Amino acid sequence: MRVGMTLSLPREPSTVARARHVLATLLSLTDVADDVRANLAVVISEACSNAVIHADPGSTVDITISIDDDVCLLEIGNRGGTPDVAKLTADLPAPLTIGGRGLPLIAALSDTATFADGPPDRVLLRITKHLSKVRTAS
Repeated sequence: MRVGMTLSLPREPSTVARARHVLATLLSLTDVADDVRANLAVVISEACSNAVIHADPGSTVDITISIDDDVCLLEIGNRGGTPDVAKLTADLPAPLTIGGRGLPLIAALSDTATFADGPPDRVLLRITKHLSKVRTAS
């Protein structure tokens, strides 16, 4: 099965819930396991939250969700600068503060997460997750 959607949402807190809801709706059309759905809900929430917080004023949060058989691709973009991070890791920042957990959570819960090359005034976070299916009774 192949489903997808592209959204351009305002840079405001409600964007996080809207993106999570759209992803949940698209995943409901599949037989993806509940734990994978939960992980993806956290991933898109963290990625969109970061975009809302760090995007330039007046920027939109551009989201592409693509589910193709056993892979989910999420792309979250906005106008702004790419964080000074060579690669995303699941290591928590030291010292552990209120902020700084989003990128490590994304890295830990996804199969790949990278900042994609693009124009210097754009940030694009590309995330993939392999989808395990719900086991059926034999």
